[in-house]
Amino acid sequence: MAQIGTDIEKAKALLESGELVAIPTETVYGLAGNALNPDAVAKIFSVKNRPSFDPLIIHTDSLEKVRKFTLDIPAPLDRLAAHFWPGPLTLLLPKKPIVPDLVTSGLDTVAVRIPQHPLTLRLLETLDFPLAAPSANPFGYISPTTAAHVQDQLGDKIPYILDGGPSQVGLESTIVGLENGEVIVYRLGGLEVAAIETIVGPVKIMAHSSSNPKSPGMLKSHYAPKASFILGDLEKLVPIYQKNGMPFGILSFSRKFQDIPEPFQKQLSEKGDLAEAAKNLFAHMRALDSVDVYVILAELLPDDGLGKAINDRLKRAAAGED
Repeated sequence: MAQIGTDIEKAKALLESGELVAIPTETVYGLAGNALNPDAVAKIFSVKNRPSFDPLIIHTDSLEKVRKFTLDIPAPLDRLAAHFWPGPLTLLLPKKPIVPDLVTSGLDTVAVRIPQHPLTLRLLETLDFPLAAPSANPFGYISPTTAAHVQDQLGDKIPYILDGGPSQVGLESTIVGLENGEVIVYRLGGLEVAAIETIVGPVKIMAHSSSNPKSPGMLKSHYAPKASFILGDLEKLVPIYQKNGMPFGILSFSRKFQDIPEPFQKQLSEKGDLAEAAKNLFAHMRALDSVDVYVILAELLPDDGLGKAINDRLKRAAAGED
């Protein structure tokens, strides 16, 4: 199994030798490898069992380093970087040839961000290459928010997990790019659209795609637990499944069902707080998926602020289960 620790030098040595290391970020844990080494990048796809047409996000620690592997940072995106980096914002930027096509799935843009986690930033400062780091979980499964989650899912496939404690945001980064002068949000995430619009004005939000995605995280059947996942009105769904005797779990926003034992129901936020719900989302989905249930019943949250991003994740989990 993977060793878990806080040894930056050990992580650095492994990465420089072409190995993979799980790293903490404020959003979720990432499965990191040298983004400029095609062999290391291929290893990421292999470990995650990830389809090769899904691009990866590159992580580094400064705008100066970003400019080394991108051709340009358009003015609106430069303003967003100045305001929100380090943080849960990923920018789609035109790439230089030094970035392997395997990272970008052959696209001419690369997804880049500077994560807001002190341990990972210290690691990135010591490296002379950026890290490709999708979420550290098997492809299509629930994203990990603790080192223990990574150990459970990938511990037998990687040598080291850099333990930075629980992720503080719990949602992946918001992905933003520019098309014909218009700012586009390709994936909703930990940075609210309203905050982005305070810097660059109105933006366009793209629905997620089912094939050949332009940016990471846009495959429709993403983030799915092993159990069937059904979105709907819990007040109607729960009695139906209670009546037929099928084992089920409940993922609610804040409501608690009195006659359902605790392991089989999770509230994202008992006080109805969207930020708390975002932080708990993946961990609660994972917890329900770990008990013996045939189906997980869930409900959409209020569709504003972080609720939009959470609902996007819930809809992806339910893709194909309608």
